[in-house]
Amino acid sequence: MRAVELAGIRQMGVIEMSRPEIAKETDVLLKVEMVGVCGSDMHYYDCGGIGSEVVEYPFVIGHECAGTVVEVGGAVSKVKAGDRVAVDPGIICHDCDQCRQGRENTCRKMRFLGCPGQMAGCLCEYIVMPEECCFAIGDDVSWESAVLCEPLAIAMYAVQRAGLGENSDVAIFGAGPIGLSCLLSAQADRAVGFYISEKVAERVEAAKGAGATWVGNPDAEDVVSGILSQRPYGVDVAFECAGEQETLDAAVEVVKPGGKVMVIGIPRVDRVSFVAEKMRRKEITVMNIRRQNKFTQAAVDSVTSGRIKVDFMVTHRFVLARAQEAFEMVSGYRDGVIKAMVEL
Repeated sequence: MRAVELAGIRQMGVIEMSRPEIAKETDVLLKVEMVGVCGSDMHYYDCGGIGSEVVEYPFVIGHECAGTVVEVGGAVSKVKAGDRVAVDPGIICHDCDQCRQGRENTCRKMRFLGCPGQMAGCLCEYIVMPEECCFAIGDDVSWESAVLCEPLAIAMYAVQRAGLGENSDVAIFGAGPIGLSCLLSAQADRAVGFYISEKVAERVEAAKGAGATWVGNPDAEDVVSGILSQRPYGVDVAFECAGEQETLDAAVEVVKPGGKVMVIGIPRVDRVSFVAEKMRRKEITVMNIRRQNKFTQAAVDSVTSGRIKVDFMVTHRFVLARAQEAFEMVSGYRDGVIKAMVEL
């Protein structure tokens, strides 16, 4: 089968490799139809790792995908050959303390698609995943929407952890796929005010089109002042989706006393900081979000029912042979890219 291999920093190529085979009774062989290029993939592409997760070359990356069931193991009952499925990229052990406590997203033996030291990714024609990671979608759900269920599930989990109250106001820093998914998820919950900071003009327009109350570009204006001019007492929750020190600082500035800062973005540096006085005086709660925890089915249901529409995020499509062009585009935020997809 064909696969795209990461051979070094910003070096990719199409190779031929053996097609994987079912090894367990609970396995499902999938023909990958569509792969989304995610911001976390950029860390591997641009920097060769995320913290302690360092790429050993060559390596196949990618974790957002959807595909068609080709073959199933003897114990599989949820899906059958020919089914179209969205994929949860995390394979858990079910046995560790984290899994037993319902924290499957921090499973101590997690194997995650396209994560160095865990398992190869989905930027290839076929993968094998456990049945529990495969979520059937209807024929009327696009492959793009199915792929976007993965970032949507992260956002839904973040919104659930934020515990939005009735008529909450939220700020979102970064209107990429995760930030926009947070907007959609907060709209589907109990929030009523949505204040967004974003530098890319096309993403600013996408946020406005998706129902943001206010959108500011920090390259052109003081977004903290802009948000506080709308909500003088601050917002209830800030979702930090950019992974930058400046957006973490801004998030602390705009939340009201007793508010929460949800850290979803992945910084490219080893350490970030907060202004201790502001954190203490406002008694701000900071929560880190690690992927998603049991929200894939909810994301699939929301997309399938039409309650949440995500297709508008897809701005660019590439064939497998042009995968590196997709990664270069996302890496440089070129051509107004929001979500680039690789079609197989």
